[in-house]
Amino acid sequence: DQLREHGCPVRIINGMPDHVHCLFLQNPKKSIAEIIKQVKGSSSFYVNQNELITGKFAWQKGYGAYSVSESGVERVFQYIKNQKRHHQRKSFQEEFERFCHLHGISP
Repeated sequence: DQLREHGCPVRIINGMPDHVHCLFLQNPKKSIAEIIKQVKGSSSFYVNQNELITGKFAWQKGYGAYSVSESGVERVFQYIKNQKRHHQRKSFQEEFERFCHLHGISP
């Protein structure tokens, strides 16, 4: 909901117990830092307010954000959709490094 409220339509969100991937269209009037700060803050508040986990929930301090060309959107969508299958074969670090290599990003 926070992404939509910021004018960032979500294509897909998926992840594993230790990380989350989200593909969304960025509102050109908002910086990625503003968007992530708001999403992390509101989601932490929601999880803690509703006691969805034992103990206090908090996101890590950092995040990774990458722009994707329109031609790469479907490939990234499939990558996010198939997280469970990816991580049955590779660790998050291995998969992250492969993702960066495929998209010409320095990890």
